[in-house]
Amino acid sequence: MNVPAPRDARSGPGVLRRAGAGARGLLRWFDAIVGGQDYQRYVAHLRRMHPDRPIPTERQYWRERHDAADRNPSNRCC
Repeated sequence: MNVPAPRDARSGPGVLRRAGAGARGLLRWFDAIVGGQDYQRYVAHLRRMHPDRPIPTERQYWRERHDAADRNPSNRCC
C-alpha cells in the first residue's frame, strides 16, 4: 500500500496563508490603535443619528479632533 507522506505543517502554501492572515490581523490592530476607522464610524453615526447635520470632510474631522485634544489634554495618554 502506497500512503502519501504527511506534509510538513511548517512548509508550503499553508505557511504563507497563515503568515498573510497574521500580517492582516496585525495591520487591522494597528489601524484600530491609531484611529484609522474613526472618521468612517463618525460619518456613519452622523448619518444615522443626525441626518440634518452637514458631514465634515475627513480633513476637517481630524483637525477638530486634534484641536479638541489640545484643548483637553487630560483625555489622552501622552
